[in-house]
Amino acid sequence: MSRVDFAYGAAHRLRAACRTAARHAQAGHRLLVYCTDPRRLKRFDTLLWEFDPVSFIPHARADDPLAEQADVVLVADAAALAAAPATGWLLNLDLDCPPDARRHTRILEIVSGHEADQQAARARWAAYKQAGYEIRSHQLPKTAPEGTHSR
Repeated sequence: MSRVDFAYGAAHRLRAACRTAARHAQAGHRLLVYCTDPRRLKRFDTLLWEFDPVSFIPHARADDPLAEQADVVLVADAAALAAAPATGWLLNLDLDCPPDARRHTRILEIVSGHEADQQAARARWAAYKQAGYEIRSHQLPKTAPEGTHSR
């Protein structure tokens, strides 16, 4: 059965997602990142390049020929998600639950303190619960101020 982990209290959702992607890459886990909002996905892609000036998070879009070798694969739509090889781990940056979520052993949800983000997360929580997923909640630790990076 798939498990969903909600991490609450992110000062900045996409920066917290970058930290998550970096940890997975460092641990040797492949991570799919799902988001149908092109602007949000592009911003996340850009942040992955800028996130840590002394390291690189190997990532590629799902339609890129290098996606097979990337630790982090960015997926922009349901068809690309269905076509992507299941990695076990899916980071959902979309406002809705990912389609066919049961393909993934773990689904990661990061929630900021913004009201709209929290409302969307509550709706996803309810949908996962109704579908019978195991759900866990985690409070994120306070992070360093913007412009600095903590690990």
